[in-house]
Amino acid sequence: MEVFTLPVGQLTTNCYLLADPATEAAIIVDPGDDAQFIIQKVLDERLKVEAILATHGHFDHVLAVNELKLAFNVPFLMHGKDQFLLDRLRQTTKHFTGFDPGPAPKVDQILDRELRFEVGAIQLDIIKTPGHTPGSVSYYQPQSHQLWVGDVVFAGGAVGSTEHTYSSAADLDTSIKTLFALPDQTMIYAGHGESFYLEEEKRYHQPRNL
Repeated sequence: MEVFTLPVGQLTTNCYLLADPATEAAIIVDPGDDAQFIIQKVLDERLKVEAILATHGHFDHVLAVNELKLAFNVPFLMHGKDQFLLDRLRQTTKHFTGFDPGPAPKVDQILDRELRFEVGAIQLDIIKTPGHTPGSVSYYQPQSHQLWVGDVVFAGGAVGSTEHTYSSAADLDTSIKTLFALPDQTMIYAGHGESFYLEEEKRYHQPRNL
């Protein structure tokens, strides 16, 4: 599977374009903004977008969803526990960026019970990783050992913020332990910053007994 990393928006969120070279099928993960930039990349690579996935509901991971749904006529999938973040997306975006993004996107499929998502040859295991937000999920490709975590962990030992009233440091620690059970050679694609191997991240978390 080919992975394109597209930094977007004022908060430089990593949008990921996952593509199967054999079928040209593609999935967009966390389209945080700059819809035209994402659309142009899809066209340049001659891909067929089949779905849009969000790791969680924060505005900087979903602002381009509406435009992409219109452009490609595909469903948007997210965990239901983060719906409240979409409900307040408009006011949150105004507060942090100063502009009105318009209506929040509608979730077409809620990932509350699903354990796997498949599009052609692209198969992703859905791992619940709450803490930063209650509905945070990570997407794992077991054959290639690739993992998309949103804002659960970042390169260099940083972890997702739990300063919000709806966040939970205890849940985040449990989520990180779950991810750390995956193979060391797993490549982690975070919501911000560089990608890195799971083995590298474990070194930073040893003092926390994770």
